[in-house]
Amino acid sequence: MTSDFKIVEEAKKPLSMHPKKFGMWLFMITVVMIFASLTSAYIVRQAEGNWVVFELPTLLWITSGIILLSSATMHWTYLSAKSDELENVKLGIGITLALGVAFLLGQVYAWGDLVDNNVFFVGNPSGSFLYVLTGLHGLHLVSGIIFLIIVLISTFKYRVHSKNLAQIQMCATYWHFLGGLWIYLFVFLLLNH
Repeated sequence: MTSDFKIVEEAKKPLSMHPKKFGMWLFMITVVMIFASLTSAYIVRQAEGNWVVFELPTLLWITSGIILLSSATMHWTYLSAKSDELENVKLGIGITLALGVAFLLGQVYAWGDLVDNNVFFVGNPSGSFLYVLTGLHGLHLVSGIIFLIIVLISTFKYRVHSKNLAQIQMCATYWHFLGGLWIYLFVFLLLNH
């Protein structure tokens, strides 16, 4: 008795991702490229000379702590959503939102400290780069705050829960990304000012 064996490959499951998550990841890659080019330009321009060295405002240490704390509250919020603790989700988003606003206010006050120390946007490139890097990050943080508000509204409408986590996952990912981006920028500025 002869058996004919046919080798059949099993169909591979295609890689798939929620289209909005894919768009968000593309956006974050674009932001990384923008900041990578700005920090590269910073290093190149610094090497050319005529670079004023100044102390970074102490307030930037405090805002760095605030952004790290907000990342922790965002993670707690996500875990609460996974376990359907909707009151904790509302509280967590509210705390993260308040910390995000506190971070932005701290950055504005840090700019005031720079002005008090005669470091201006116009003038020496060292100050210009600092304002551009922190200002551009602040602009992205504003978009993160808007995203938090959208998720908070969705939570009040009971659209965020353990069976519908896409929106809060995206918000948490973006918020952690913004926190990580700030830590990168802050360490970069500490090492290169």
